[in-house]
Amino acid sequence: MTAGTFEAAAPAALTPNAGGAEVASGGRLRWGFTDAVTVTWRNLVAYTRIPDAIFFSSIQPIMFVLLFRYVFGGAIQIPGTTYVNYLIAGVYVQTVMFGCVSTSVGLADDLHKGLIERFRALPMARSAVLAGRTTADALRNVLVLVIITAVGYLVGFRVQTNFGLFLCGLLLVLFFAYALGWAFAIIGLSASNSESAQLAAFPLLFPLTFASSAFVTTASMPGWLQAFAKNQPVSQVVDACRQLMLGNSPTHVWTPNSIWISLLWAVGILAVFAPLAVWRYRKVS
Repeated sequence: MTAGTFEAAAPAALTPNAGGAEVASGGRLRWGFTDAVTVTWRNLVAYTRIPDAIFFSSIQPIMFVLLFRYVFGGAIQIPGTTYVNYLIAGVYVQTVMFGCVSTSVGLADDLHKGLIERFRALPMARSAVLAGRTTADALRNVLVLVIITAVGYLVGFRVQTNFGLFLCGLLLVLFFAYALGWAFAIIGLSASNSESAQLAAFPLLFPLTFASSAFVTTASMPGWLQAFAKNQPVSQVVDACRQLMLGNSPTHVWTPNSIWISLLWAVGILAVFAPLAVWRYRKVS
């Protein structure tokens, strides 16, 4: 084939006169998005084939709601609202954070079973494996939040603002969990196996979850701990969720700035850890 014939056969989208750079870039974006949707669907289908995992992941938040509501609820007084109303936002955030462990465990399992190598052999975007995993886990969290809400209403939780703000609170929690999932993806890609990935995640989860305003007010903590507890991302997201779901009362004013601060935390986590996760994926695969 002569050079002239090759030029004639080249796709117009790749020639400079046809705006090739822009079209090629758009094609890559569509390709990456389609691959991510496909991997997301693959992970969602895989969840349905492990019914016991779905069952136990649903039981855990129910146990937390009942435990804190009836074991600690009578001993903890919250100004301006009931403890169960205060509690539910903390359970939302705690549960989706614990759900992020499945992101690291799932990726570690796929990596060491050779599935990542199979994905690598396919003509697909490298970021699609991570985007598909984190998106599927975020969609699974929707079911978990519905279960927590239903159980919460059975034990006395009531939204004190309106349904629209309540949904905004749930979306904020889901967005934070999605961003955090990319950080846990790095753990999964760095661990030697799925058990190590699970063990490595909890030293990060426990301080962030329990040294926060999720279950008790930060004012009840020692002074040296309050500075961390008030300003760390979990407290900001929990307080923002309460602001959207409970509003303010004559005796307690939630911090409106928490909504913007929690959004900044989520965006910052996503901006930092998503590229790092893709970089780590390229290195290990």
